[in-house]
Amino acid sequence: MTKTETYRSGAIHAPAIRRIEEALQEIRAGGLILVRDDEGRENEGDLLCAAEHATPENIAFMAVHGRGLICQPVTAERARRLNLEPMAPVNTESHGTAFTVSVDAATGITTGISAADRAHTIAVTIAAETVPDDLRRPGHVFPLVAREGGVLARKGHTEAAVDLARLAGLIPSGVICEVLNDDGSMARGPELEEMARRHGLPLVSVADLIAYRDAAGDIPLERSTPARMATSFGEFLATAYRTGDPVTPEVLLLEHRGTDGEGGPATAPATVPVVRVHSECLTGEALHSLRCDCGAQLDESMRTVASEGGAIVYLRQEGRGIGLFEKIRAYTLQDQGLDTVDANLALGHAVDLRRFGAAAAILRERGYREVRLMTNNPDKIDALQAGGITVRERIPLHVGHTHQNRGYRAAKSARLGHLGDNNSQRKENYDIQDN
Repeated sequence: MTKTETYRSGAIHAPAIRRIEEALQEIRAGGLILVRDDEGRENEGDLLCAAEHATPENIAFMAVHGRGLICQPVTAERARRLNLEPMAPVNTESHGTAFTVSVDAATGITTGISAADRAHTIAVTIAAETVPDDLRRPGHVFPLVAREGGVLARKGHTEAAVDLARLAGLIPSGVICEVLNDDGSMARGPELEEMARRHGLPLVSVADLIAYRDAAGDIPLERSTPARMATSFGEFLATAYRTGDPVTPEVLLLEHRGTDGEGGPATAPATVPVVRVHSECLTGEALHSLRCDCGAQLDESMRTVASEGGAIVYLRQEGRGIGLFEKIRAYTLQDQGLDTVDANLALGHAVDLRRFGAAAAILRERGYREVRLMTNNPDKIDALQAGGITVRERIPLHVGHTHQNRGYRAAKSARLGHLGDNNSQRKENYDIQDN
């Protein structure tokens, strides 16, 4: 990436979302797709279909063209209900794939290995009336237990299969089979792309699915009881959340109804509340660092929300998601002349690891449907819009400017696509319901 290139996570997510939507359509129709994971992980591709559509034809296609092990990802709840015990008491598989003991249907099959027999066993495994004794152990179908939280918790094909089946409106269970080349080696990127073209199969990645879930605000939430929190800007109602997303494991929501203009509480919230989606910055907020404008932006947001009514969603995403340790390492590289974007890249990180789907999910859960968003970051506008929240107005943040952070702010504008924050453009009206 050169100094003139810009990075917009929202723009990158749009093709991923389209690919997942096409894949979901194929899964609903009973077809097969290809799913690949990250190059830094298994770096392999799997054929995948919904367990509800595990026909003998689909199983035979996997056996002939995939050539790998045919497995059936299931939820942890389903595994418990059917007494599907782990294959080994201690799982030492390199990626923690949760194999259970293999199974065959107790009735309706011959040896269990044919495509028709395996399709029948898969159907029995997902049937609502099935009990543990309806399955024999061992067998020729290999159940895998998906991690709670899906691909947000573990970036595996197991979790992708369960997530995709669920998102397609089907029973949350799939069938997967690794793809091998003719010589028995693992099929990688170019080979998978050729296979997708040859057989007309949608090809998606686990990263695509993560982007899709984040954009849709498809994130599990655990909410605390709310507590009153007095601050120097006024009293807020604070609610903590735990999410199923390891990138944003904890979130704090601060809400305020606003004032009546004379310092007293407002009798009703503003017609369209003010909202700030803010990422944690320990150095800027607690240590008053002048290298960034984060602390000043949080203060201004709290001041505005306390006056006009609305909410602040505080996301634990230090250093655009790389964490405090790596952020300080990035500062060292910035001292040597790199900007905030190239410093991340030099350390081997993505430019921006943050995800804002949790913010959309929390706001939606709290009943926010339209907001006036305090931000200079268009990705936050895109994230709330994708999560079903209409951004009626953007309120730029024009605070915290120092000569120490001039280069940082310039890089955010030129490299990350951040919008103007000058006083002459105090507010921008949006009406993006139909976009």
